[in-house]
Amino acid sequence: MKRRAFVIAPLVGALLSIAAPAFAAPISLNRLSAYLNDLQTVQGDFTQVNADGSIDTGTIYIRRPGRARFEYNPPNNALVMAGGSQVAVFDPVSPDNANIYPLRRTPLSIILAKNVNLGQARMVTGHRQVDNTTVVTAQDPEHPEYGNIQLVFTDNPVELRQWVITDDSGNQTTMILGDTKTGMSLSNALFNIEHERLRRQ
Repeated sequence: MKRRAFVIAPLVGALLSIAAPAFAAPISLNRLSAYLNDLQTVQGDFTQVNADGSIDTGTIYIRRPGRARFEYNPPNNALVMAGGSQVAVFDPVSPDNANIYPLRRTPLSIILAKNVNLGQARMVTGHRQVDNTTVVTAQDPEHPEYGNIQLVFTDNPVELRQWVITDDSGNQTTMILGDTKTGMSLSNALFNIEHERLRRQ
């Protein structure tokens, strides 16, 4: 199965609406870091634009730190889980089989970190206002070769609307968040990779 299933990133103009004034400043890195650190749980719909231009949809679950789950709608039927410092991609063709990757080797680890600090030296390589959004490009400062993540936020209130991940092979995938809810309780089982593997056997 292609790694695109979890390198969750660009859909040109996906968030363009009313253009902001030319003098508008981007949301500060401190405010964005505080927002992400306060974001404990998320559940909602997503649209994923893959590197080859194909589109998938599904449901996303996030429980920070370190946990995420992407359930894809038919005909994809894939499942991607982040938990226990790993990312597992379950192949719908071979349901009991999963490709496992270290979470730290994916740019997704930046927003799933226990303490997000976008002001850390060499983490942010881009921070700009694009129409009515703030776009931040970030990478692991110790391992820039792992790729980067481009985060797109809106303001008033601050909200993460999409991200674009460039993996270590240069492939890009866009994840656009739809209607989301925050602050709910999410079961450990949603993010338990070993439990999912055993369930599928």
